Amino acid sequence: MAQTSVSWSIASQASDLSGLVLQNQRPIPELGDKDVLVELRAASLNYRELVVAKGQSGLVAPPGAIPGSDGAGVVVKVGSQVQSLQSNDKVVTHMIPDKFPSDATPPLGDDELPGWNHICAGLGQEMNGTLTTYGVFPESCLVKFGDGMSFEEASTLTCSGITAWNALMGLDGRQVKKGDWVLVQGSGGVSVAALQFAVAIGALVVATTSSDEKGARLKVLGASHIVNYRQTPSWGAVAKELTPSGRGFDIIVDVGGNATLPQSVAAVRRNGVITVVGMIGKADVEPTPMMAVLFVACVVRGILLGSRAMMRNMVKFVEDNEIKLALDDEVFALADVKDALKKLEEQKHFSKVIIQIPGKIQSEEV
Repeated sequence: MAQTSVSWSIASQASDLSGLVLQNQRPIPELGDKDVLVELRAASLNYRELVVAKGQSGLVAPPGAIPGSDGAGVVVKVGSQVQSLQSNDKVVTHMIPDKFPSDATPPLGDDELPGWNHICAGLGQEMNGTLTTYGVFPESCLVKFGDGMSFEEASTLTCSGITAWNALMGLDGRQVKKGDWVLVQGSGGVSVAALQFAVAIGALVVATTSSDEKGARLKVLGASHIVNYRQTPSWGAVAKELTPSGRGFDIIVDVGGNATLPQSVAAVRRNGVITVVGMIGKADVEPTPMMAVLFVACVVRGILLGSRAMMRNMVKFVEDNEIKLALDDEVFALADVKDALKKLEEQKHFSKVIIQIPGKIQSEEV
């Protein structure tokens, strides 16, 4: 098997990304009984990669950790107790394993939702991640997919995809259905995935954006209406009027946190659901008091990723519905990860920033 990989490594956490270094001959660890060796073919980036590489928000990565949680590739070899995968299977990563090396992080069943401690202990932080030509992952961190998706598309599902799926489908009895009205915010990975999933189900989707160009792309993906939030600061009330009789939205996927929650509260229908999935909006705004929802009488639900069972259901849904997952127009090589992170940080991307990882780069033959 391959003895070395080309891998990005967090030598140290530095605000200028100087601690993020590329290793051309990093030794590949031996497989444990339940481990799988994967030849990575694509990865996608999240803001988490920036935060971890810079050491912001109190997130700590051990020196030498491989960053990146999202990736897809081909199984090269499996450990002696691996049952669900075999060589040549196509797989996408799931960030959270079922068991962790440290007893401080409790095990997580297939149907259990992860907490913040699980995420910090997962791929791309305490565990080695996907910005590498070859990676060794626990069997529980991998989900098989078929030929209907490219590696690039599959690599978007690990964080953005599963978060969008959980936002729409994770609350028992309140899953989005045909004819529902859904609001998504912006053109980042979670919002675009939620748009595509909701449209495939038959929901009507209103999308907010600050760019007419991005708005046109969101329309192509199936958005029924676009609201420019820069031109319309009180976009919640305006978006609500687009729904039947101005009743409001059944589900709102809120990615901006305190910066967007007041408008989400203004847009939701009575007994509707606001799912809080992120906090990428401006940090210098006043927090939204929880009492704000009392007079709206809605459900507010915070989520972090989703369960492994959700991940498998989502992959099947994407394949069954032949969804062509949206990607940013510019694709980066593995060596250009810092340029890709800069584009992400400047919010110049659409949907997901993709890293292509051709197999066997500067590595011994498998």
